[in-house]
Amino acid sequence: MIFPFKLSLNSSTLFPYKLGVEEQIAIAAEAGYAGIELWVRDIDAYLEGGGKLAELRRRVESSGIAVVNAIAFWSWADSDAAARSKGFEHAKRELELLAELGCAAAAAPPFGSVASVSLDDMAEQFAKLAELSRGIGVEPYLEFWGRASKLNRLSEAVYVAMQSGVADAKLLLDPFHMYTGGSDFEGIGFLNGDRIGIVHVNDYPAEPACAVIADKDRVFPGDGIAPSSRIAQLLHASGYGGFLSLELFIEDFGSRSALEIAKQGLEKAKAAFSVHTAG
Repeated sequence: MIFPFKLSLNSSTLFPYKLGVEEQIAIAAEAGYAGIELWVRDIDAYLEGGGKLAELRRRVESSGIAVVNAIAFWSWADSDAAARSKGFEHAKRELELLAELGCAAAAAPPFGSVASVSLDDMAEQFAKLAELSRGIGVEPYLEFWGRASKLNRLSEAVYVAMQSGVADAKLLLDPFHMYTGGSDFEGIGFLNGDRIGIVHVNDYPAEPACAVIADKDRVFPGDGIAPSSRIAQLLHASGYGGFLSLELFIEDFGSRSALEIAKQGLEKAKAAFSVHTAG
């Protein structure tokens, strides 16, 4: 068995502890992660509290881990032109903030009113977002949401990326969204690893049923019914060796500390996503 990936902690996993970004970074580093995904809203809260981006960047660098992606919500593909314009203004402000922090990428999910937007129009808007984002120095990761009215399957994300004409466009994969949106996990086998920006890792139980399961029902990798071992094999075969980022939304961890949860998540992710080797 080998573990051919790098591990990151999505700070959503620590939300029950109500930690600031400095504490989130410290916990991820102490637990042994190589990277962290921060939520822009938490960075904003840090700044509103008097924090400085330059100081936060120094803390990141001294911690020895990297901010590998950020979770943001921009209405870049909204059906309403005015909302879309505001979405791009919102994106520009946050992208500049992330670039100053040294964050490598930002998620671009189908946020907003997208039900009536064609995949071709979405591709056109993603091309504009990519031009803006890359011009600032941050890579946009096209994300599909299983519950979204559009861009809810891997196949749709691949189509949007292809039609966008964005060179080396990268996707954000998430087993939970693949499950809730009805994507075939074998579809990962059609991807080249260099087209995958980051992979969120989690698991889900058999109950509640797929039709009603919610983010809060996600469980640690290996604790549910997701085909984690097969996903790991497909990712490895694609040539992907990047970050797996633990993204949970469990609302209460009882008496366990944030560090204990972070360490448990790292261990479970390594175990669930290790790859069998021949011989």
